[in-house]
Amino acid sequence: MLKLLSSSSRNLHAHIASPCLRATPAPNSAGASGSSSSPLLRAINSIAELSRGSSSRHPNSFRRVFFCSDSSSSGGSDGTCSGELVEVALKEDDSDGDAGDSSSSSSAIVSTNPKLEDYLTVLALPLPHRPLFPGFYMPIYVKDPKLMSALQEARKRQAPYAGAFLLKDEPGSDPSVVSGSDSEKSTDSLKGKDLYDRLHEVGTLAQISTIQGDQVVLVGHRRLRITEMVSEEPLTVKVDHIKDKPYNKDDDVVKATSFEVISTLRDVLKSISLWRDHVQTYTQHIGDFTYSRLADFGAAISGANKLQCQEVLEELDVHNRLRLTLELVKKEMEITKLQESIAKAVEEKIGGEQKRYLLTEQLKIIKKELGLETDDKTALSEKFRERIEGNKEHIPAPILQVIQEELTKLQLLEASSSEFNVTRNYLDWLTVLPWGNYSDENFDVLRAQHILDEDHYGLSDVKERILEFIAVGKLRGTAQGKIICLSGPPGVGKTSIGKSIARALNRKFFRFSVGGLSDVAEIKGHRRTYIGAMPGKMVQCLKNVGTANPLVLIDEIDKLGKGHSGDPASAMLELLDPEQNANFLDHYLDVPIDLSKVLFVCTANIVDTIPTPLLDRMEVITIAGYITDEKMHIARDYLEKSTRDACGIKPGQVDVTDAALLALIESYCREAGVRNLQKQIEKIYRKISLQLVRKGVRGVSEAQILENGKASEEKVDNAEKISSESIEGNVEGQTEVTVAEAEVVLAESSSDQDSYPTDQSTESKDSLETAEQEESESTSTVEKVLVDKSNLTDYVGKPVFHAERMYDQTPSGVVMGLAWTAMGGSTLYIETTLIEQGEGKGALQLTGQLGDVMKESAQIAHTYARVALRKEEPDNHFFANTKLHLHVPAGATPKDGPSAGCTMITSMLSLAMKKPVRKDLAMTGEVTLTGKILPIGGVKEKTIAARRSGVKTIIFPEANRRDFDELSPQVKEGLDVHFVDNYSQVYELAFDNDQN
Repeated sequence: MLKLLSSSSRNLHAHIASPCLRATPAPNSAGASGSSSSPLLRAINSIAELSRGSSSRHPNSFRRVFFCSDSSSSGGSDGTCSGELVEVALKEDDSDGDAGDSSSSSSAIVSTNPKLEDYLTVLALPLPHRPLFPGFYMPIYVKDPKLMSALQEARKRQAPYAGAFLLKDEPGSDPSVVSGSDSEKSTDSLKGKDLYDRLHEVGTLAQISTIQGDQVVLVGHRRLRITEMVSEEPLTVKVDHIKDKPYNKDDDVVKATSFEVISTLRDVLKSISLWRDHVQTYTQHIGDFTYSRLADFGAAISGANKLQCQEVLEELDVHNRLRLTLELVKKEMEITKLQESIAKAVEEKIGGEQKRYLLTEQLKIIKKELGLETDDKTALSEKFRERIEGNKEHIPAPILQVIQEELTKLQLLEASSSEFNVTRNYLDWLTVLPWGNYSDENFDVLRAQHILDEDHYGLSDVKERILEFIAVGKLRGTAQGKIICLSGPPGVGKTSIGKSIARALNRKFFRFSVGGLSDVAEIKGHRRTYIGAMPGKMVQCLKNVGTANPLVLIDEIDKLGKGHSGDPASAMLELLDPEQNANFLDHYLDVPIDLSKVLFVCTANIVDTIPTPLLDRMEVITIAGYITDEKMHIARDYLEKSTRDACGIKPGQVDVTDAALLALIESYCREAGVRNLQKQIEKIYRKISLQLVRKGVRGVSEAQILENGKASEEKVDNAEKISSESIEGNVEGQTEVTVAEAEVVLAESSSDQDSYPTDQSTESKDSLETAEQEESESTSTVEKVLVDKSNLTDYVGKPVFHAERMYDQTPSGVVMGLAWTAMGGSTLYIETTLIEQGEGKGALQLTGQLGDVMKESAQIAHTYARVALRKEEPDNHFFANTKLHLHVPAGATPKDGPSAGCTMITSMLSLAMKKPVRKDLAMTGEVTLTGKILPIGGVKEKTIAARRSGVKTIIFPEANRRDFDELSPQVKEGLDVHFVDNYSQVYELAFDNDQN
């Protein structure tokens, strides 16, 4: 029985220490007689008898049952008990007091001598979760060794009583929040005065029933109130025994409240199995209840929080206590209703899904019995075998062996196992790949040339390389996969040219971007052991295109990331190495895949960020950008046509002049690519579309007025007024014909023919038809929209760029240089001015957001300029006695690079000798301390920038002569280019007085 009580207590309140009822039956009660009625019914009936009393026994008789748990032997013959009930007869007046001597005393009965009222000094036991009510059990854990020793000592002295008091919440804490382990540790650490201050004043006198390890089982007896502290360790306090206030048992209000409590408890016990099990344990031992016991019973088994329970414990007025208990059990009733509604909703959902599952399984079985459908495993195996049947001779033998093994394994696995799904997905990928399936390539060089020219203007280097690839394939009869890297600024057509190459070669096209990619599994795949594992991008590519020799465009390869999942750049080495990708191994498939026939085309803005081992495996083709002439052709032949079709405008409706396109390129779209140029052209055509639609809507509405207008006198009068105004307007030069004027013509003709009333209606109809025909012709003829340089700002706004030439004639100390940027080439002015002069004040100050390399170039230029000036003008001590300031506009743009050396020297010498350099001159080149000119990069970009700025003469290093010769004639046309290898040659060209 004791085991049952403890189990029920733990089930009722799992997270807190829950009390158990200590019932007190009469010896001859119906429960003891072994009645066959329901224990729950007997419990409720026994509670109901509270209001009626009992005539079969003395009204003041009362009995208490104790559980013996400290037995030393298994039997009871030697004067001890083992888990049995021992009854002690008590009086009702002492129901919370002393336990009288039993006529059959034994060692299992706890001695009640002295009386309970004599215990005025007790050990204080803190209860962290709930208060202990009289008549209930509660197990607590005691961590303090001193307190445990004191409890054991009190039990040995035949005084097993202590005071159980609820702990107050910490100041500022929320009592509704469940406390964690940290707060429990802080509670265990409370000692002495701190613990005393945290205890509620009203508690319970508790009997120490059993002690097992650090667990102490308490039995509540009566209420106590703390008066003062006696000692701190262990905490001992003085208490007063408090009793209920007197009340009238026959009071109708008290009876009604108790009946409502009993009724509510009956309803709750029908719904909550935990409460029902809890009460059934004690149904044979409930006995007679007093009103106060009933209130304690309801509050103790309810799920109310500790403060509400403490309020019931502290209430001495029985009627108020019953009222508080009624509120608690009513709340439990509402919670029970909510629980039932939630349970019902969940059961309905689960029931529907279960029903659907059962019907589906029955349908499968019926179809299988009728031969309409095979089981899942057989159908899957047949599907996989059909995939490989037609391509069996092209599948490599090791891979075919793996497929056969996996098919055998699939038949042995249960369909419900996780391994079945893994194997099914693995076979799905193995059998869907195009093993040995190649598309027929086109080796017609002329056709490829036509396709490339049709899709892209210029890009001769790229087209030449593709044609070389096709020519080699034609001679060999087969084409091997290659790796080409297209490098250039944004918008020059790197990505779009991949589709043109695939169309020219008659290959399938697949594109994926690796910008920001930081996971190796995206390239090499996941291991099959992971949930949701998938192959890498290349295996997905082969599945999508269905051929083993596609063209794969790897976009933004210069923006590869690197994270905790590995280095994707290193994983790309195997993919892009012609010697290794013939046996590319994907982690998911775990079988070698031949990628040697795949043509890889990579794109990058800057090759400097590509790792060297990866860059070494690629053939880099640089696309510098487009000059103005090339942009004009691209805009006319490609961008304008595609934009016009996309906007639904006919070719004859819009005319964009060459001057407008040139102004658009020079003032709005100076970048190397044509992406921004396409945006601006689309902007122009969108505005033109809006104009045309507005005109069309206005014309349609006017035509409807003509068709549906009725010749009322009011309309005729209005038409006459409009007629007179329109005639005056026509005299002033207005030639527009409107609907109102057509109506005026009708009105005038009718007024002139007053003498012929019979023909008036006929004439009116003819006039209406004529006007309607003229209006339809005018609406069908669309006015052509002209976009010229004069009205370009109406479509694209104010110019973004202005002339790059800041000076028509460069003054002394100012020289134009050439720079390379990721967006193409740009001109760069170097300005030097004098700050102050004085003996020995020679110094140099730099501004313009210059990088470290450019700052060093300025120092080298300053040193070499002093040497060069001493040679040209030995008596000129300008640099030794002058503080100079060198600035590179614009200051908001960071700049770095070594190619501005000769420009800086020329700027300083121009200021020192007070000689301006030649107009229309730009230069670039790195200078050493001895005056040697070193090669630079970005020749094409810098040449394009010089042409855009109107420069006629350019100075390049001699080492870049070949780079310049390889440029197209359109880029080099009209330029006077000089190649130098020493600064003395630069000096002669820059300060040539004849050219000035």
